[in-house]
Amino acid sequence: MTPPETGRARWQRAYDEAERAGRVRRADFTTLSGEEVDPVYGPADESADERMARIGWPGEFPFTRGLHATGYRGRPWTIRQFAGFGNAAQTNERYRMILDAGGGGLSVAFDMPTLMGRDSDEEISLGEVGHCGVAIDSAADMEVLFAGIDLGQVTTSMTISGPAVPIFCMYVVAAERAGVDPATLDGTLQTDIFKEYIAQKEWLFAPEPHLRLIGDLMAYTTANLPSYKPLSVSGYHIREAGSTALQELAFTLADGFGYVELGLSRGLDVNMFAPGLSFFFDAHVDFFEEIAKFRAARRIWARWMRDRFGATDPRAQWLRFHTQTAGVSLTAQQPYNNVVRTAVEAMAAVLGGTNSLHTNALDETLALPTERSAEIALRTQQVIAAETGVANVIDPLGGSWYVEELTDRMEAAAEEIFARIETMGEEREHRIGPITSGLLAGIENGWFTGEIAESAYRQQADLEAGRKHIIGVNTHTSTVTGELEILRVGGEVETEQRRVLAERRAARDDAAVRVALADVAGAARGTANMVPPLLAAARAEATLGEMCQVLREVWGEWAEPGNF
Repeated sequence: MTPPETGRARWQRAYDEAERAGRVRRADFTTLSGEEVDPVYGPADESADERMARIGWPGEFPFTRGLHATGYRGRPWTIRQFAGFGNAAQTNERYRMILDAGGGGLSVAFDMPTLMGRDSDEEISLGEVGHCGVAIDSAADMEVLFAGIDLGQVTTSMTISGPAVPIFCMYVVAAERAGVDPATLDGTLQTDIFKEYIAQKEWLFAPEPHLRLIGDLMAYTTANLPSYKPLSVSGYHIREAGSTALQELAFTLADGFGYVELGLSRGLDVNMFAPGLSFFFDAHVDFFEEIAKFRAARRIWARWMRDRFGATDPRAQWLRFHTQTAGVSLTAQQPYNNVVRTAVEAMAAVLGGTNSLHTNALDETLALPTERSAEIALRTQQVIAAETGVANVIDPLGGSWYVEELTDRMEAAAEEIFARIETMGEEREHRIGPITSGLLAGIENGWFTGEIAESAYRQQADLEAGRKHIIGVNTHTSTVTGELEILRVGGEVETEQRRVLAERRAARDDAAVRVALADVAGAARGTANMVPPLLAAARAEATLGEMCQVLREVWGEWAEPGNF
């Protein structure tokens, strides 16, 4: 009787097939001293190591060690730099700098009015235009933002949730006007409204209308933009709000499960829509805890997708994720220390198997990054990729007693939180699914914000009591560092953005805009997919504020319960 194929043999066969197909990079896979290294390492006798059933091999369920048999030997992570400030033309210049310097993808930061679905000339936008990101009022702005950049060749991530669907429509229109077939677009839209209610607080309506928009977008992209990822489930903002690594992991994956339930409630095939979901995590400074978090996330997601939601296609079981180094770990005191923190955090993300990565700039705790600090942040990733050798071996920390124990512990604790969330939803009607009901209950009763607030309080108390240390803040505070030169966005940006917006309004066909907005309102009152009428409005040069205001008038606004 032929003995069963070992995991190593299965991995080796998959790796060899990838190599024959040209999916392994031609590179020098040796140490700095010239010693050759194997693509992956594991126990000589798998049967003697009980952990192997949980760990597995790269490219196979439960994907603890990575999604692909080749790891970074096949394709390194995408170096994606988050940028946006001032107006679209200024940010376009920064994007060109990033791409010319070797960046592999773009990530758009929007200003506060845009994040809240407001136009630059609204009274509430005064003083905020272009300050924490780029101002986008219409599809014409989106054209300028990506002028000279082939959207058919560059992947673009857009970090926006409340008005994500109108922004997506403007992006599609910009691609159309540039001669790019929207069906070829590849990128990511955040769209994660659960984390807005839990942590970031940038919503437009009550949860149910937002979930309707997200369901419409999932259905539309599944049918029309097969490579586009319409939803990036974000733990980053949960962590930045003060959560622990465990809370970030559990709350984020629970949000993801809610979106899977949403897709299933729409009658979508999980094997078709789940590959369009991606994740966005924080990489904090506790090196091994972060690596364990990433590995546990892949394993939990794969198991739930297969066993709970019936996904049979491995791609529907994959947890693809982007990572950004921890903005909250940066300090205004001794800001050059932030370069060290960012490098450690970036290395943790890479050793955890991230699919793409943004490294924060040293001055981001003070202002938007200058070109000089943005280049240092970009070079940090390039040094890790080209000089450290970490891309030569797949999951090099796999099998570490410490890392595997942390991974197991993180997974078990996350499961306890999932059970708590489901219990909270038991008294609600399960119109979408039990996890979604628990998420909505936790949002409405303030449980999520309370848990994060308690965590943030404990972290601050530890710092003030000296139980935890931050160099330059509560220890080693003497310094020779002077003030940094920072990027300042002047008031002329807002003046110019308002002027251009007024000119565009005067030049457009107002009758066509009125018809398009009326169609948006009609669709919002009914049950039709919202994406086509919003696309038509974007083509007519309706502004973001106009589209969102129509939806506010139909769906109303929402305020969270005052639990604090």
